[in-house]
Amino acid sequence: MNIFRRLFKIGEAETNSAIDKMEDPIKMTEQGIRDMKSDLEKSLEALAQVKALAIRAKNDQEEFQNKVDEYQNKAIIILKKGQAEELEVAEADRLAKLALVQKEGAEKQLLRAKEESVKFDNNVDQLQKNIQSIKSNISNWENELKTLKARVKVSNATKNLNKQMAELDSTGTVSMLERMKEKVAQEEALAEAYGDIAGASKSVDEEIDNAVDTSKAKADNDLEKLKEQLGMKTSKDN
Repeated sequence: MNIFRRLFKIGEAETNSAIDKMEDPIKMTEQGIRDMKSDLEKSLEALAQVKALAIRAKNDQEEFQNKVDEYQNKAIIILKKGQAEELEVAEADRLAKLALVQKEGAEKQLLRAKEESVKFDNNVDQLQKNIQSIKSNISNWENELKTLKARVKVSNATKNLNKQMAELDSTGTVSMLERMKEKVAQEEALAEAYGDIAGASKSVDEEIDNAVDTSKAKADNDLEKLKEQLGMKTSKDN
């Protein structure tokens, strides 16, 4: 049996599948295993049938051997009866001759049964070898299928990863990162500038407030108003 011939039988894995699916190594291997299991069933059936024929041939061989011995013994008995004058000599010779003719026919059948027995035994041996070979192939290919499925998963994952890596534009990514860094630096500088402006404005207000003590001026003004209410002399009267 040629397993590789079976593995490349187009159309038996999935008759309605596309070409790429029919050439899927996993599906082809699974189909090959199914074919081998089918062959195993057929070989087991053939083995049982041939064994039955071998048993029948051995039984026939034993039966014809018994007939050969039986006719041989009958011929001897008949001749002895003729010698003992229990039968006429001519009659004894005639019957003994008939027994020997029957014996010869049984010998021919015995020879045929022996030949068939040898042939069937050889067929049984060959079928048993084929069965062992098929069982071994099934076991090997089932293990190979497990390995193949694992390899397919790894290869697909590797292929997808390599594809992503191949499609990755490293130059564009670096350029994008550089632009982002430049933009961030610009934003940071702008924030610092606004901080400086805010600080500068606050410093000017503080200088003005320090130069003009508004709280003291308000207090002086309130004091003058209070004195006027009380009829006291104010700084305006001086």
